[in-house]
Amino acid sequence: MKNVPGRRTDVSDCQWLQFLHSVGLLKASYRPAQEVCAVRSLLRHRQSLVQMAATHVNHMQKALDQMNLQWHHVISDIVGQTGLAIIDAILAGERDPHVLAKLRNERIKASEEVIAKSLVGDYRHEHLFTLRQSLAAYGSYQKLIDDCDWEIRQHLEDFQPPHPLAEGSPEKKASHRPLSPDSMLKDELWRVFGVDLTKIPGIRTGIANTLFGEIGPNFSKFRSASAFASWTGLCPDNDISGGKVLWVGTRKVNCRAATALAHGRTVAASQQNALGDFYRRMRAKLGAPEAITAATHKLARILCHLISTRQEFDNSKFAADQLRHQKRQEIKLRAKAKSLGFELIPLERAG
Repeated sequence: MKNVPGRRTDVSDCQWLQFLHSVGLLKASYRPAQEVCAVRSLLRHRQSLVQMAATHVNHMQKALDQMNLQWHHVISDIVGQTGLAIIDAILAGERDPHVLAKLRNERIKASEEVIAKSLVGDYRHEHLFTLRQSLAAYGSYQKLIDDCDWEIRQHLEDFQPPHPLAEGSPEKKASHRPLSPDSMLKDELWRVFGVDLTKIPGIRTGIANTLFGEIGPNFSKFRSASAFASWTGLCPDNDISGGKVLWVGTRKVNCRAATALAHGRTVAASQQNALGDFYRRMRAKLGAPEAITAATHKLARILCHLISTRQEFDNSKFAADQLRHQKRQEIKLRAKAKSLGFELIPLERAG
């Protein structure tokens, strides 16, 4: 940037950047350890496989629509247990809607009569061919995703726990639950993080796995939770020129960890929990866009604190925060009623 306009070249810019780096005026970007980068590469590859598998699900849905089969209105997931069973029977030659409806799982809310009505269609050969190929491609990608999950678990087993295992950790407890792939991944993440992140509202196993792949088993590279929130682009970045604030907002960053936290915030906001209550309070006060950023920022600080201190999530602290909020609301209501000439009386006393 120091060159005269019109005299800048890529070579001169590279030389200038190399000089700044040699004298220590450039800050290094955050990059996890090589072991974490290996898991990160596998996770990003898995995400690509999931997206490609979803494309073939859309192809199956299109073939079903062209055959006028409308059973996706009564069965939410066409690649679930019931959906795959019906598709396999259709490709095997079964056309009786009542026979196909008997394949429904007992957890499906729709009755067999309703499902049978949605399975009356025109089974044309070209659409059946498209459906068969799309199903085969979907199954192939599911096999690749399972292999990728196995490889990720193998890499996680190489990580040592950050501290001696505490009581209640996966290696110390005797559990008789079935070892599903999700439960095995959850135990591995519990071991490498040193804390069970899935106890936090909105944080699921997949989100915790993404955070591990993008950051690693510890947050020691960040000096504080505020620094971590700034790295994820969840802090205000005021544009100031000449002492005047020109623009207020968050930085535009391409951070997969922030995207994962945003998914966790979405799940938590739809539930009755401490984080959901905080989001609804901020939405009433600031509006939806600012409330989304505030709730995601709060979730990021919670994660950074728990992983840095190796403390389990304690919901009682959020209950105390909710109680303080209710006290403040009561004080405001009493002041408002007094200014209007009224007096608030609790229901116990009023009765």
